[in-house]
Amino acid sequence: MDWGVPQIIVLLVAAQRLGELVLARRNTRRLMARGAVEIGRGHYPLFVLLHGGWLVALFLTTPADAPASWPLLALFVVFQVLRVWVVASLGPFWTTRIVTLPGVPLVRRGPYRWVRHPNYLVVIGEIAVLPLAFGQVGLAVVFSALNLALLAWRIRLENGALAERPG
Repeated sequence: MDWGVPQIIVLLVAAQRLGELVLARRNTRRLMARGAVEIGRGHYPLFVLLHGGWLVALFLTTPADAPASWPLLALFVVFQVLRVWVVASLGPFWTTRIVTLPGVPLVRRGPYRWVRHPNYLVVIGEIAVLPLAFGQVGLAVVFSALNLALLAWRIRLENGALAERPG
């Protein structure tokens, strides 16, 4: 298989996600040590499978010479900046799991001043925009639909868990 711009970008995104998993694991361990509880553990592997499958499918099915839409790639970069803002705003509370520390007020800084789940909006955009940047409409539609279904489940669980927290 030849590698082109699409494969290089997917590998960069995969490396970013692996780094985020390391940070999330560290934050999760620290929160659990402080008495946090995890909610909805059973759905987490489905997210790992979905996001990993999205990257693998994009890597394997996108031709190396697929023309890139630079405006859509620029939008994807904007989503990455927003992702960093979300992670920085939550700081030690950012994880990839639903982990809540009872009694601790909810974060109300950064994008959380205006939106309850800004990270999910970023992910919705990413899953759609990156495949579209390389003409992969089918991948964008399929993975977006799967992601929305999982997010509906997760948001219901997360809202229930966060309802107990002040703020």
